[in-house]
Amino acid sequence: VQLQASGGGLVQAGGSLRLSCVVSGRSFSSYNTGWFRQAPGKEREFVSAITWSGANSYYSDSVKGRFTISRDNGKNTVYLQMSSLKPEDTAVYYCAAETSRYSGSSSYYRTTTSYDYWGQGTQVTVSS
Repeated sequence: VQLQASGGGLVQAGGSLRLSCVVSGRSFSSYNTGWFRQAPGKEREFVSAITWSGANSYYSDSVKGRFTISRDNGKNTVYLQMSSLKPEDTAVYYCAAETSRYSGSSSYYRTTTSYDYWGQGTQVTVSS
């Protein structure tokens, strides 16, 4: 399984970006997928996740109401629409896939160790 994230860039505060993550493999529709981010000098943190069925999505408190996660199983792609961006959203954004088809506690999806495969990251920079 390989993940390729794209869509990052430089944007002014209040602007929007859409990140994409293409996931290789014929079983994408059975993968839970998530977005995490890591700012310089900080640990990688959870941003959002969507279950393999698309029935449930989860967000960190810091992005709730501003970011929207979605998936297109026909394109093997998960998206992160980011709006009302703030300078504190500046980070490298990583997509990740969890392949056990887990369905349960929301805390599971918020943990980096739950994910089996990671993309290379895409830089998002928000200027003030």
